Amino acid sequence: MTNRLDCDLAILGGGLSGSLIALAFAAKRPDVRIRLIESGAEIGGNHIWSFFDGDVAAQDRWLIDPLVTHRWERGHEVRFPGHHRRLDTPYNSIASPRLDAHVRATLGDVTMTGASVAAVTPTIVRLTDEREIDAGAVIDARGAADLSPLRCGWQKFVGHALRLDAPHGIDRPVIMDATVEQMDGYRFVYLLPWDDHTIFVEDTYYSDTPDLDVPAIDARIAAYASDKGWTGTLIHREQGVLPVVHGGDFDRYWPKDDPVARAGVRAGLFQPMTGYSLPDAVRFATWLVDQPLDQLATVTRAHAAAHWRSGGYYRLLGKMLFGAAVPDQRWRIFARFYGLRAPLIQRFYAGRSTITDRVRILCGRPPVPIRDAMRTLLNPPA
Repeated sequence: MTNRLDCDLAILGGGLSGSLIALAFAAKRPDVRIRLIESGAEIGGNHIWSFFDGDVAAQDRWLIDPLVTHRWERGHEVRFPGHHRRLDTPYNSIASPRLDAHVRATLGDVTMTGASVAAVTPTIVRLTDEREIDAGAVIDARGAADLSPLRCGWQKFVGHALRLDAPHGIDRPVIMDATVEQMDGYRFVYLLPWDDHTIFVEDTYYSDTPDLDVPAIDARIAAYASDKGWTGTLIHREQGVLPVVHGGDFDRYWPKDDPVARAGVRAGLFQPMTGYSLPDAVRFATWLVDQPLDQLATVTRAHAAAHWRSGGYYRLLGKMLFGAAVPDQRWRIFARFYGLRAPLIQRFYAGRSTITDRVRILCGRPPVPIRDAMRTLLNPPA
């Protein structure tokens, strides 16, 4: 085995962010020799990522469209007690096997799986099998760093894909079915109908803790399916915990003296209120290909710091959700939000809310107690 390898750009982490960076460089800067280094056996792990059409700019769709495994042109819907709504914005999902296959087909043998990182500097990656990679630049996209400098709530979930004995009758994604029993914060069920007999059922919680009681949630998913009259076979499952950041210190999360460039959640590049990273991952990858590799740590940290500053409004909303709303009444915040205009909702998920949007979201009859909301507002987020 050759113990020394080299490249112009070493990308640590073969999740969504790292993969999109690698694909963007392969397409736009083929002169840059890259290596995509992933500790797991497969690129992308075991995940489903989804996005609304409005989340990704038209000029960037070339990067993400080859990865889409399911697309729903008819839009999506939400369900709350006393309020159901259908929205026309198309919805898309990416399953990790498609990401894995596309990355391997596009990048070939520069994709390194089963390669765990032991140590990293701005120009050297040492693997646990003692191989070393000499790189012109390194970018770290290995998921979240130490989250202790941030104040977080959590969006956590367990999902089951079911192959049913009879058609399920769902004709479009249900982004939130909050008609279920409320517990552990704001609870909703998320439905993706992959075909007439196959549906992905995810039980999701906006919770104060990251604790995930998988057996209990498995049982709730089974009960939900039973209530719908669905019987069949479990063909896929996944689970996850995403931070919903409502405060903290960016300079402690990414210290100024850290010399290694970062990407993705490790750089804090996600929508603070939802925890979703796909829109930012696409924007970042298409931006990065135009940056100088010899200044990668400097430019990526500046980009991430600007993103943090721009996210103050969303952190305020998160602080109100977790600090002012009674846990089993948090659904009322989302129900009110989904009564607003569709373009506002679309811009919110993309992290592109206008000043008018921001005022509109906060004005009107408050869905949280006035005293608690004022206490939260008078203590602004970091």
